[in-house]
Amino acid sequence: MSKAAVKISSDLLSNPLCEQDPQFLKSMTALDTAMRRMDAFNQEKVNQIQKTVIEPLKKFSSVFPSLNMAVKRREQTLQDYKRLQSKVEKYEEKEKTGPTMVKLHQAREELRPVREDFEAKNKQLLEEMPKFYHSRIDYFQPSFEALIRAQVAYFTEMHKIFGELTEQIDQPGLTDEQRERDNEARLSELKALSIVADD
Repeated sequence: MSKAAVKISSDLLSNPLCEQDPQFLKSMTALDTAMRRMDAFNQEKVNQIQKTVIEPLKKFSSVFPSLNMAVKRREQTLQDYKRLQSKVEKYEEKEKTGPTMVKLHQAREELRPVREDFEAKNKQLLEEMPKFYHSRIDYFQPSFEALIRAQVAYFTEMHKIFGELTEQIDQPGLTDEQRERDNEARLSELKALSIVADD
């Protein structure tokens, strides 16, 4: 938007009317200067928001792939654990013969490291996920504060720039309603010209 405002003010400044009317030239020069200052402060605000909000958000979101991988590894281990647990239960239900007891013992031996691995991964996620979840506020708070400060600084400067512009180009004593009536009257005069088509 600020780039469009600079383009408009630049186009108005290069208008031939500026050569004919010194007062109009003065107003357009003031407008162009104000728009360029606004654009510079806007760019500064964008750069500040990039550094203090966007980049920290990208860093924060870069944690999610490793977090998702940890959850997937836990899920895979759980599937292995369930599969081996089912195998143990199947042998426990069978008749207690020598070969069945050997197979049951082997299945339990296979199950033990998988169960320990699952329990370790599960415990780690149960401990770390709540910490990660609760840390988000502490992480985002400085970015949020920086965003607010950037906005306050920007709009304070915009108030100053447009206040100065108003002092430079304003016709004192006129209210907004009077300005609107004057513009409507001029527009009516333009519409009354024979070269203007009615739509």
